Amino acid sequence: MISRIPITDISPAVFFGGEFVAVKAIAQESISVSATIIIEGHETLTAEVCLYNSKEKMVDCQPLIQRSQGTDRYEGQFTVPAEGDFYFLIKASSTSQYRTVTGESERYPVRADRDRALVGSWYEFFPRSEGALKKPDGTVVSGTFATATKRLAGVAAMGFDVLYLPPVHPIGLAHRKGKNNTLDAKPEDCGVPWAIGNSDGGHDAINPALGTMKDFEDFVKAAGKQGLEVAMDLALQTSPDHPWVKSNPEWFNKRADGSIAYAENPPKKYQDIYPVNFDDDYEGIRNEVLRIIRLWVSKGVKIFRVDNPHTKPVHFWQELLAIVYKESPEVIFLAEAFTRPAMMHALGKAGFHQSYTYFTWRTSKWELTDYGREVAHGTSAFFRPNFWVNTPDINPFHLQSGNPAMFALRAVLASTLTPSWGMYAGYELYEHRAFKEGGEEYMDSEKYEIKVRDWEGAGKKGLTLAPFIALLNAIRKEHPALQRLRNLTFHDTDSDAIIAYSKREGNDLVLVVVNLDPSFAQGTTVHWNMEALGFHSNEFAVKDLLDGSTMTWSPHTYVSLNPTRPVGKVAHIVSVKI
Repeated sequence: MISRIPITDISPAVFFGGEFVAVKAIAQESISVSATIIIEGHETLTAEVCLYNSKEKMVDCQPLIQRSQGTDRYEGQFTVPAEGDFYFLIKASSTSQYRTVTGESERYPVRADRDRALVGSWYEFFPRSEGALKKPDGTVVSGTFATATKRLAGVAAMGFDVLYLPPVHPIGLAHRKGKNNTLDAKPEDCGVPWAIGNSDGGHDAINPALGTMKDFEDFVKAAGKQGLEVAMDLALQTSPDHPWVKSNPEWFNKRADGSIAYAENPPKKYQDIYPVNFDDDYEGIRNEVLRIIRLWVSKGVKIFRVDNPHTKPVHFWQELLAIVYKESPEVIFLAEAFTRPAMMHALGKAGFHQSYTYFTWRTSKWELTDYGREVAHGTSAFFRPNFWVNTPDINPFHLQSGNPAMFALRAVLASTLTPSWGMYAGYELYEHRAFKEGGEEYMDSEKYEIKVRDWEGAGKKGLTLAPFIALLNAIRKEHPALQRLRNLTFHDTDSDAIIAYSKREGNDLVLVVVNLDPSFAQGTTVHWNMEALGFHSNEFAVKDLLDGSTMTWSPHTYVSLNPTRPVGKVAHIVSVKI
């Protein structure tokens, strides 16, 4: 029922499963609020947004302003002071002839997570490849947690703060895949890490080829000393050899002949993987997954990258993540859900802190602009994006030429459009060979074999993007504006080859201009929306954070970016003195 003064169309408000669920935030993040507020007649209204903590104690109230006459739309913002659960509501009042009437909205929950839920630079590597050795006879000796520890300093030097590991559990032998996804694995083939489980154990065990549980714990501690959090893969599926197959056969789908059905994602077939069926023993599966999560949390893991969550019931995740939050509110879950938007959004509303996105396939100016506005403004109340430039599964078409400028410009876009971005190992070496024309699989994919990379040699020869990546991550850490999602504004340019956008947090203002053409120089005039930037000036001084140069720009600035020079330049990332 509406109040005495109707307050409607409130934003942000996230309705899911018959109730309002929490708007996503982090501590000290400012949240914009708007609402339509009306009253009969011609009386004047005042309105405010008030924030309360979980104990129903008022934290703050801020005025809402009617931005334009005749719209009845009021806008303002509040700042979440700390981590935890809060709620906000909107109050309105009108006073005339010493008669006062008031109205009040419903309560809308807000949850402030720790910073890493919103802000992070992610790097993915396979521990078995780090420190791996190739013998003279061509056979490869697997890396271990001990040898992979030596790679941590290099990852940290590039400025990453999250290290994501594919599954580190024992790998099944039945129907094991060989190189390039062949069905006739040879004895020396290492198998796919996502085919989890054999006689050495399942999701609660360590692959003996990588070391022991103690070795894993030492690896996590060593990563922490380098400023890296380890993100673990949570893949709720098994190999045919997993202990669950014998102990809990009811957890799997059966064919008509009684055999267990392997996973399929047409046209792909995964003969080495069994999906889990949640219908026959939901409670048993939930309790087992909780046991597994609790185990790894006890080993120092506070971040989980969840494999294919969209192939499991959404209500399962909502219940599971709610339980984990009550026990360990610092634990973060990233959804690896490249699927339909409605499902991706539902997973965010169900409790996932972040999600993979469509950024990997957004390349044109209009696609990037449209998608950037969507994630920054349209869905930011319930969906936090993590922009990955590549993954072991995805070798995007635009990278397959191997043009270093394309690798550089995509890294600029991913690292400056959103607060969280990710990169899979080999990107900095411009790895780009495709398995087949028209496909996005890597040739000699690391999913099926151990990669031996010469990181040191590539650095000495200058055949690496690592220094540029390190610079991007340093810029991100130095500028609070790049650590926020909802502050993204696009600006007009006269060329479809050049995109321009800005981010501002307090007095920190960063402008970004990117040449989307990796092969040719492009020039255009950028029309900066000065009102959106929050200051007015005919000229303003800027410092390019990529090369240290200083320039004077104006509301209509001509820029030229040439990626083909000996020292190519694909972008301007500038700070503005205001």
